[in-house]
Amino acid sequence: QNYPNPFNPSTTINYSIPKEGLVKIKVFDILGREVTQLVNSQMQAGTYKVEFNGAGLASGVYIYSLFVDNNLKSSKKMILIK
Repeated sequence: QNYPNPFNPSTTINYSIPKEGLVKIKVFDILGREVTQLVNSQMQAGTYKVEFNGAGLASGVYIYSLFVDNNLKSSKKMILIK
């Protein structure tokens, strides 16, 4: 899960990869539109973190999704409050 949550304007997303693969983390608005892609790279197994800055976005609920080798691994809700 990300922390802090709710956040303003940035939050840190922690994630773990069980095996090597192409990792993508995408952020979507509540309507399912892609807002940004935070990660798009080949990674080794391990634990990582990435920062998301929502300074240019409206307050509201956003979803981030973790994909490994184009398979959805998890999705979590985060709340931006301005």
